[in-house]
Parts: sequence; C-alpha cells; structure tokens
Amino acid sequence: MYFHLMTRLTLFSCPPVNVFGPSKLLVGKKREVTASSRHYVDRLFDLDPQKVLQGVMLLYLLQQETSSTELRTECAVVLGSLAMGTENNVKSLLDCHIIPALLQGLLSPDLKFIEACLRCLRTIFISPVTPEDLLYTDATVISHLMALLSRSRYTQEYICQIFSHCCKLQHWHSCGFKSLPQPLLCANGPDHQTILFNHGAVQNIAHLLVSTSYKVRMQALKCFSVLAFENPQVSMTLVNVSVDGELLPQIFVKMLQRDKPIEMQLTSAKCLTSMCRAGAIRTDDSCIVLKTLPCLVRMCSKERLLEERVEGAETLAYLIETDVELQRIASITDHLIVMLADYFKYPSSVSAITDIKRLDHDLKHAHELRQAAFKLYASLGANDEDIRKKIIETENMMDRIVNGLSESSIKVRLAAVRCLHSLSRSVQQLRTSFQDHAVWKPLMKVLQNAPNEILVVASSTLCNLLLEFSPSKEPILESGAIELLCSLTQSENLALRVNGIWALMNMAFQAEQKIKSDILRGLSTEQLFQLLSDSDVNVLMKTLGLLRNLLSTRPHIDHIMSTHGKQIMQAVTLILEGEHNIEVKEQTLCILANIADGTTAKELIMTNDDILQKIKYYMSHSNAKLQLAAMFCISNLIWNEEEGSQERQDKLRDMGIVDILHKLSQSSDPNLCDKAKTALQQYLA
Repeated sequence: MYFHLMTRLTLFSCPPVNVFGPSKLLVGKKREVTASSRHYVDRLFDLDPQKVLQGVMLLYLLQQETSSTELRTECAVVLGSLAMGTENNVKSLLDCHIIPALLQGLLSPDLKFIEACLRCLRTIFISPVTPEDLLYTDATVISHLMALLSRSRYTQEYICQIFSHCCKLQHWHSCGFKSLPQPLLCANGPDHQTILFNHGAVQNIAHLLVSTSYKVRMQALKCFSVLAFENPQVSMTLVNVSVDGELLPQIFVKMLQRDKPIEMQLTSAKCLTSMCRAGAIRTDDSCIVLKTLPCLVRMCSKERLLEERVEGAETLAYLIETDVELQRIASITDHLIVMLADYFKYPSSVSAITDIKRLDHDLKHAHELRQAAFKLYASLGANDEDIRKKIIETENMMDRIVNGLSESSIKVRLAAVRCLHSLSRSVQQLRTSFQDHAVWKPLMKVLQNAPNEILVVASSTLCNLLLEFSPSKEPILESGAIELLCSLTQSENLALRVNGIWALMNMAFQAEQKIKSDILRGLSTEQLFQLLSDSDVNVLMKTLGLLRNLLSTRPHIDHIMSTHGKQIMQAVTLILEGEHNIEVKEQTLCILANIADGTTAKELIMTNDDILQKIKYYMSHSNAKLQLAAMFCISNLIWNEEEGSQERQDKLRDMGIVDILHKLSQSSDPNLCDKAKTALQQYLA
C-alpha cells in the first residue's frame, strides 16, 4: 500500500499559491514544531507553488516506517494543524491522499503516533469538504478503529468523534425535521449506521458513557445520537443495553439533568428523542414526558445561547412531530408558543448593539433561529385547532410566515412553507387569517420556481387552500393555477404528481363548467390515461377522485361525456378489468354511477354491453362496498322519472339484473337490502 501511495504522489497537480493560508502554524498547546521539521513546514508557506507541493509530499514521505517514530508523530501533528486552517487546506491534503496515509499509520505499535494520526483524521473528517465515505472504503478500517478504542482516552475521544461525523443516513425522510446531520447517500452497500452497528459500535462505545473523561463521555454520547437517528435497529438495541447495572435510557436521563453541561443535556435529549421516534421508547414514557420534552423546552429560552436555542427547537420539533399528546404538552410548557416569537427578533437593531462581534454572531444565527421556530410551530400545530389558533394569534405571526416564504435561504423558505401547511389544516384559519393576509399570493410565487422539497410542501398547502370553503380558491384559480398544477402531474417526483392531481381534484369539487373544461384541456386525454395507469395507488385514487368531481351535476356530466366519453369509458373498463384494490374499483364504479345520472351520458353505458356485464358482476361480488357502488349505477339507469327508463329497465331485466336485486333484497347487510328494495320499486311503479 505504501509504495503505491508514494508513486501516485508525484502525479498530482500543484495546489494553488498560498494554499495553506497564514504563515503561523498552530500544533496544539503542548507541541511545537522542532527544528528537524521546520524546513518542511517553511516550504508549506512558500510563494512558489512547486515548493508548496514539495513540502506536502515531503510530509507524506515522512510517514514512511524508515523514519523515526518521533518525526512521524511530529508530521501527523503538523498535518493536523494544517487541516485546522481553511477548507482549501483540507482539500489540498485530501488531494494528496492524506487519509490512506494516516490510516496506514494506525497500524503502528506506537501509541503516541496512533493518537497523533487519529487527531489529524478527526480534524479532517469534521471538515465539511471531506466525503464521509472515505472512512468506509476499506472494510478492515472500522474493525481496527473499534480495536483501538481500548488503547487510551485520546483514542476513545477521537474515534467516537470520527464515527459521529462519518455516520450519515442513506435515506431521506421528506417530511421530517432534521435536527441531526443531513443524510447523504452511501456509495454502495449498507449505510453508515448499519456498518458501525454490525462492527459492534453499541457494545464498544456504551461503557464510554461512564468514562472519567468528560470529553470521552461527550463524544460517546454524540456518537449514539447519530447512530440511533431514524434507526429502529440501533434504538431497540440501545434501550436494552446496560452499563454497570444501569440501562442506557437511565444514563441518558441523568445526563440531561439541569446540573449537567448544556451540550450534554442537549445531546442526551437527542438520543432519547431518536429512540422515541424509532419506537424504542413510548411517547407517554415518563423519561420523554417529564424529562426529555421539558429539557428541550428549556433549551428554547432566552437564557440559552442562540445555537443552543436552534438545536433545542429543532430537536423538540422532531420529537413531537407525529404525536398529538406531546404537541399539547409542549404547547402549554413554559409559554413555549410565546417564547418562540423571540426567535424572529434577531439580529437586534444595530443601534442596540455596540459590539460588532455580537452583531456578526446574531446575523449568522438569525436565519437558523427563524428556520427552527417555523419547524417547531409546524409540529405544534400539526393536529390541534386550539394550538393553531394560539400560534396564529402570536405577535405578527402571519406576516412572519409570508416574509419567510420569500427569504433567500432555502431552509428558511422550506420551514416557513411547512409551518403554513400545518396551519392550513384549520378550516377557521383558511376562512380568516389566510384570507386577511392573502397568503395565496406568496405561495403561488414559491410554486413558480423552487426545489422539489419546497414544491412538495407548497403544493400540499395549495391543496388545502383550494378546498370549497376556502376564500382563496377563487383568486388562486384566476392566477393561472390550473396550468401549474397540470404540469405538476407530469413530474417524475411521486409526491408532486400526487399533490398536483389532488389539488385539481379539490379545484373541481362543485366547480363551474368552465373550470372543469379548463382542467380537462390542461391535462389532455393522454396525460389523464397516463395518470390512470400510474403504478402508485395514491395517484390513481386521486385521478379517479378528480374524474368523479368533474362528472357531477347533470349538465356537466353530459357536456364532458359528449367530448371525452369514449376515452373515459375506455379508462373505466381498463381499471375494472385490472388487478386493483377494492377502494380503486369502488371509486371507479362511483364514476360509472355519476355517468349513469347524466341525461344523455347514460346511453354510453346502456350501449356498452361489456360495461353492463361488469356492473352485473360487481352486484354479486363478495365485497359489500363494490356491490353497493354497482347498485347505484343500476338505480340511476332505471330511475322511472327519466326519459327512456322503460327501455333501460327491460334491457337490464333481460340481463338478469332483477333476479339479482330480489336476491340482494334479502341481504343481511341493511344498506344493500334497502338499496335493492328501492331499485325494485322502480320496476313496480
């Protein structure tokens, strides 16, 4: 491995001038660069790029086993210091394949050299420019790192830190809140959590939670917080592990007590939150309700640092996101809803800040605070109408959301849309606050040009704003929403297809004929068939729901069937013949029942023997829902008061429909029985 590495080093292009930045070199409190390596260090800051490259190469060459251990250790320290500089420093070191060289150094028997290599690796891996997958390219590396955990408190601290920075999720949870590091795709094979878990991370790291070293305890805790995140396997294991006779959840609870450092409280709260969300701890467990949730609410208070308030709010948002009772408890804990309003007051007015560093700090965290507040408000208001009302009545809340929709930060925009979506589930707020602030305008603007993750939530919100009781429905229609929504139905993104067709379905409900015609024109017959043959059942169900809403009220039914009847009947036939679930077939039969209610449209059924046979078949089906839907079709076809009813009754009697009706009139199902008797009365009238 070594000679291969050395050969490759000479092939790399030269880094840019001054790549390693300032001319001071920091190598830690207790270590200094001795004269023996001063020559090579000086080259790293030479204005001649060739000399810079030579200096880097020489530092690598000093990793050779022929060099003294002391010199090699010093090189690792120097490299670690360089990695603490700019991101360009780290990029240049990565380009020179520093990671394989340092990993090779871990095979040394010398503990001081191993610690120096691990310290440097830690510094490199915590840089945002370092790909996490570099730790997993060699299957033996993780095993070796696990073995090194027992060597010293420094190996424990650095290895846990490396693991926690190199453990990313493989999947993306589109609706959840990420209070932990954002997931990246693993190159191939199992994700990082699984690899570490399978190498015994839980067993090897658990005992470090009771280490005498605070740094070791803290890094072990951070490691568990990322290992358990959205991982039921790890979480279920953690809940049953004990150290010195104490279960891990009990250890985590002790770590979030008020007398512990804030960083420890927050991280242990994250561990318990992840375990709760993964189902390893019940949401009504006292360690969640009485310990974790109150701790996270405390983190949102003014007394905490801005970064702590961000982390506390995001973790709390994730904890309560799917649980109604936790949302209610959080909403009445320490005036949380009012407390969050303070998150929007940064940066403070310039005149009030004399310290320029403070202003810079506030500016840096201002958008993170707004993002965290929007996320937490979204979770709080996800289900309860009273909580939503309290949120909206909070100081300037609707204005803040509207402003958030046009922020430059994508993360803030996404969080603001999530908050708006959560509040849009309220009928009362749709009729009042949403209308008063014309929320639909900035929402439509967001939908014009946004990344998919924002589009998904924004289009979900639009679905709610298009419900029949929403005053926003009319102006949204006038602003060109049909074209926008029809384009969403063609998206490769499943959630966008579902939302596009869902919004059109809501739009078509009790709409005037012109709107229905515009929807059909915008979709096109070809696209309608595409949606009806979509592999996802949600898309299919919403498309059938759209058709059902389009085919309501007789004049509309007759008009639409006169222009699109052939294609719609063809689609209905395909679905009834296909391998679909009960709900899909029931919805399709309901569409036929609507068509049968038309004045002229019903002839498209009566002249289609194939469809009539299918209706007859479903009248005798084993599922009562399908039987009932088929009977609605028959009732509408034979209704006495309508022209041509006698001929239709005669044809259906000849098909054996009356015999089936007599049989169903004896059914034990009261709905079927009543419907059959009502239909038979049409024959007797």
